[in-house]
Amino acid sequence: MAEPRHVRRLPPDPEAAAQISAWRGAADTTIDLSRFDASGADLTGADLSMGLFCEARLVDAVLVGAHLCRAHLEEAVLDGADLSRACLVKSVLDRASLRGSVLSGAHLGSAELYGVDAREASFRGARLNGASVLDPRLEGADLTGVTVARTSFRVLLGEDTVVEGLSGTLFGPARVAGRGVLDGPDLEEWLNGRGASVVVDPLLP
Repeated sequence: MAEPRHVRRLPPDPEAAAQISAWRGAADTTIDLSRFDASGADLTGADLSMGLFCEARLVDAVLVGAHLCRAHLEEAVLDGADLSRACLVKSVLDRASLRGSVLSGAHLGSAELYGVDAREASFRGARLNGASVLDPRLEGADLTGVTVARTSFRVLLGEDTVVEGLSGTLFGPARVAGRGVLDGPDLEEWLNGRGASVVVDPLLP
């Protein structure tokens, strides 16, 4: 198991590398990479809880198994990043870009994902229980085996969004490209007809 502040690879950007190095050497400091370019960094298994990543660039970063509980990632660019098995409970990812990123097995319970661009992202086996998934783009995303429980799911889906094994309860409405707004039984039928097993409540909690 990696040490909480273990850094496998620093990013090429010298300012971001210096910021991470300073955090690594100070045991009681919360990491703050807001507006830094930490693309390509490898922070596998690191404890980044309550970290500040607002408007940070983390393109192709490796955050496998990282602890990002209550982290702030508003408007961060995480395109191509690997967040497999990361813990993002109660994190805030509003307006972040996750295009082509991997969140397989990630825990996103009670996370906020307003306006996220997650086209072609993989959420295979992720947990989104209680999350606010509001107005993200999920065209081409892979939601295979995702679990939801009382999850706000006001999203943009495409015919190429994979929903096989998506299960639990969610609140619509959702927009489906080329089909318009679906909610209640209509959304339930569309999802379950593609291999999901969900119950859709048209009324918000």
